[in-house]
Amino acid sequence: MPSSIADWLARFRRHLATERRLSPHTSSNYARDLAALARYCETERITDLARLDSQHVRLFAARSHAAGLAPRSVQRRLSAVRSFCAFLVREGAIAANPALDIKAPKAGKRLPGTLDVDQVAQLLAIGADDPLALRDRALMELAYSSGLRLAELVGLDLTDLDLGDRTVRVHGKGAKTRVLPVGRPAIAALRAWLAARTTFARVGERAVFTGRGGARIGARAVQQRVAYWARRQGLGVHAHPHLFRHSFATHLLESSRDLRGVQELLGHADISTTQVYTHLDFQHLARIYDAAHPRARRK
Repeated sequence: MPSSIADWLARFRRHLATERRLSPHTSSNYARDLAALARYCETERITDLARLDSQHVRLFAARSHAAGLAPRSVQRRLSAVRSFCAFLVREGAIAANPALDIKAPKAGKRLPGTLDVDQVAQLLAIGADDPLALRDRALMELAYSSGLRLAELVGLDLTDLDLGDRTVRVHGKGAKTRVLPVGRPAIAALRAWLAARTTFARVGERAVFTGRGGARIGARAVQQRVAYWARRQGLGVHAHPHLFRHSFATHLLESSRDLRGVQELLGHADISTTQVYTHLDFQHLARIYDAAHPRARRK
């Protein structure tokens, strides 16, 4: 049986390659994270892995974070340690896994990207009037006007639109349906697209938005078209369909301050999901404060 930590690590790498058949990339990630554990053990003068306890593992994670490792990377490092220790338990080298109940520091929520009002206007100012351009403008106008998810957008049927009432019926997550208002520019863009839709749509096709083949447009095609128009309109940022939903929520909160109302419009089951946009709104207000308040201006 191996005696040194280095020997056990080498044996574990063979286990990953031959028994678990992990990719070389994943195996190298394990090796890098466990090399950090080996360095920690050397610093703490732990030569026998049977001495490694939960307090050691907790301190290892804390030091990793203090050294600048992001919470997600600490999580990954702890996952590697747990797997290694589970292997040691299986091989009889240690009695219990000391890393089982050790948690990494919480990762901060990633704030969604948004476009400002001028960027939205720039992206939607499409001058072309061929059927593809009409479809894309209608699609993007509706996504921004009503804050739709990509799946909701491509899943719309003609019967979901009520242009006279200026509403759209959306089938969201968990089979929940909500009826949303549609702004005037989106209504105008939808009317223009529906007049040209017969150019594309197959007979009997129910989808609002169709592709060149006449069937319902796919999510990937929408992603490609949004990126295409962002480049063509000189937006200068990477654009994707969900950006319209983020921008819709942020702009509504900036003007209305009605978090509960925005939650209903977005179809969020839990208001905590909507609250991420209050952080975005605060950042916007903080920038205004820093630029305008006499006590905040830099000398």
